[in-house]
Amino acid sequence: MVQRIPLLTVTILLLVVVQVIAADIKDIRFSFKHAAPVVFSHASHLSQYNNNCKLCHDAIFNLRERRHYTMAEMEKTKSCGACHSGVKAFSVASEKDCVLCHRGKVRNVTYKIKGTGETVFSHANHLIATKGACKSCHNGTVITGKGKAVTMAEMEKGQRCGACHNGKATFTVSANCDRCHKGMKPGDISFKLKGVAPATFGHSIHTQSFTCKECHTKLFPYQVVVGKTTMNDMAKGKSCGACHNGTDVFSSSGECEKCHRGFKPPGITFKTEAGDATFSHENHVQNYKCGDCHTKLFPYKTGVQKTSMAEMEQGKSCGACHNKGKDAFPVQDDCARCHKM
Repeated sequence: MVQRIPLLTVTILLLVVVQVIAADIKDIRFSFKHAAPVVFSHASHLSQYNNNCKLCHDAIFNLRERRHYTMAEMEKTKSCGACHSGVKAFSVASEKDCVLCHRGKVRNVTYKIKGTGETVFSHANHLIATKGACKSCHNGTVITGKGKAVTMAEMEKGQRCGACHNGKATFTVSANCDRCHKGMKPGDISFKLKGVAPATFGHSIHTQSFTCKECHTKLFPYQVVVGKTTMNDMAKGKSCGACHNGTDVFSSSGECEKCHRGFKPPGITFKTEAGDATFSHENHVQNYKCGDCHTKLFPYKTGVQKTSMAEMEQGKSCGACHNKGKDAFPVQDDCARCHKM
C-alpha cells in the first residue's frame, strides 16, 4: 500500500532543503591588488530572488569558466552588469554607486621600473583632483583592466597617464620626469663600439643645460640602445648630430676625442694588386682634424667605399689632398710611399 504524503508536508520539506542549501553558500570575495575586496553576498541575492539560483547560474556565471570580467565588460551587460544596468538594480556604470561594491580606501599603486626607480600613483590625490570621478580613468579606455604596460612614448601619444598628463589638463608626461620618478638621477650611458673607444653620454652634464623633452622622445626613446645610429647619420643631423652640428654645440664630425676618450684610431691596410697600401691615422691627425676627411671624403666605417687610382687622380678619396703636390705629394708619383711593393 502506497502512503501519500500531504502536499503541505512536501512544501515544508522543500523549503527546509532550500534554506539549508542557501545557508551553505558562502559570500564570494573578489580581491584586488590596490583596493579593498568586493564581496558578493549570496544570501542577499537569494533572498531577493526567491532562492532562484538559475537566474545567474549558468545564464550569467559559468562556474566551469571562472572568468573575471572588467568593469568595461560589465557596463556592456556582462557578468554583474546583466542585472546591475540601472533597470533591475543600480548600474555598475553609475559613478556615484562605485562605493556600494568597492568599499574601503583605495591604495597607492607602485610601479617598479628598471633604471628609473619607483613611480607611485596616488589614488587619494587623483580622487581629490577629479572630485571622486573614478570613471575619469576607469572608463575602459584609459584604464582597461587588462593590465598592459605602456611606454613613455605611448603616454606622449595620449595613452594611460598621457590621457590627462598632456600639458592641457595637467602637466605633461614629457620633461617632467622627476615629478613622478622621485629622486631619479639618470645615469651615464656608455656605448661600446667595435674598433673604437667607448662613447659615454653624460646625463648629468646635459641636464644642466637642457630639459628631458628636448631629446625624449623627439630624438631618443626612453629605452637605452633601441636602435643604432652611425656617425654618417649623425653628420646628417640625426641622433646626437641634431645638436652636435657645429652651430649649437661642437660637431659630431671632427672632434672624436670629446666623446671617445683616449681614442687613437689605428692604421688601415688596403689590400691591392699593387701590394698593401697603409693609411696612417697617426701621421694625418698631426696636421688635420677628423672632420677634414670624415664624412666629406670617407665614411667612418672601413671598407665600405672603394676608389680606383684613376678616380684618385681626378681628386676623389685620397686624391682630394694628394693632388699633384698642391697640398701633399701626388698619388700618381712615389707609389712606394703607400704601397709595399
